[in-house]
Amino acid sequence: MISPKRFFDELKGHQIDFYTGVPDSLLKNLCAYITDNLPKDRHIIAANEGGAVGLAAGYHLATGHIPVVYMQNSGLGNTVNPLMSLTDKLVYNIPVLLVIGWRGEPGVKDEPQHRKQGLVTLPLLETMGIKYEILADDESLLPEQIGRAVAQMQATKEAFALVVKKGTFDTYKLQSASAHPFTLSRERAIDLVAGSVSAHDVIVSTTGMISRELFEYRSAMGQGHHQDFLTVGSMGHASQIALGIAINKPDRKVFCFDGDGATIMHAGNMAIIGSVAPSNFYHVVFNNGAHDSVGGQPTVGHEVDIPSVAKSFGYKTVLTVDNEPDLVQRLQSLTREEAPLLLEIKVKKGARADLGRPTTTPIENKEALMTFLKQD
Repeated sequence: MISPKRFFDELKGHQIDFYTGVPDSLLKNLCAYITDNLPKDRHIIAANEGGAVGLAAGYHLATGHIPVVYMQNSGLGNTVNPLMSLTDKLVYNIPVLLVIGWRGEPGVKDEPQHRKQGLVTLPLLETMGIKYEILADDESLLPEQIGRAVAQMQATKEAFALVVKKGTFDTYKLQSASAHPFTLSRERAIDLVAGSVSAHDVIVSTTGMISRELFEYRSAMGQGHHQDFLTVGSMGHASQIALGIAINKPDRKVFCFDGDGATIMHAGNMAIIGSVAPSNFYHVVFNNGAHDSVGGQPTVGHEVDIPSVAKSFGYKTVLTVDNEPDLVQRLQSLTREEAPLLLEIKVKKGARADLGRPTTTPIENKEALMTFLKQD
């Protein structure tokens, strides 16, 4: 395994000490070390991976130095536009070191949402003309690999990718996590909101812990999963899936269970919801100020007034709660409020260690929901 400190120090020796990106579970130890050892202006957790490439390009323009953009390989799709139309050698020719967690690596067991991306990660880099190496987990090889990557970027001014397999980085625990006063757990909040949703209505839940906790709630209650769409991938797009259902099923109330990181990742989606203004749309954002499922790295969720943003985008009603009694009270009259509605629930970080995963496949989930939606 590679020590996060050793990797960090090796890059620093090449005057590479600016990092931006979106956290990934395979990079969580590295991201935690970076967070603890760089000031905020040298490590910026971006809203999405494409934005990170833009930020990295600006850093290079201002300093002439090589920036680092880290991501899970699922985020490569967000980077294709800026990598091809901004940093590419046929456009501005800007060097960027990409550090990419290889979820869904062929031959390695992983969740279904990562399988396709894992298969196409290396071919996609090749198609974009981005040279890469798979980072060895032998620390003694690190100086040589970093040296080749830096030499390539310095010679060509092009992007270079280090692809990171599961288990490459050694353990490091984040020391500088922000403390928040919230006592309500996300799982308890999900139980309460899901319990208030009628059997005729629909829930679209975002990727990560929220979909897992919703699935566990249904199982614990002995209920089926047919009225829930578990968006196990496509971070940031659950609200648009919910919007597509809401405008085509106006007789059903549609709830989007979102996270703060996912909401911020594609915040412009709220503008579309406000513009379309479906009167049956209920956007519930569980805000713990963290990318909880990929190591607990902070978001700006607790620094941004998400309800005010939603209000400015045209939501008819915006609400916020941070404790169970207030949430219970709000839920009693929630669907009588004018929609589209946003309810922000401020919750504490973390999930229980034995939290399960959906036992149905994505296709089974889709087909069950579509059958449910065909019913009167």
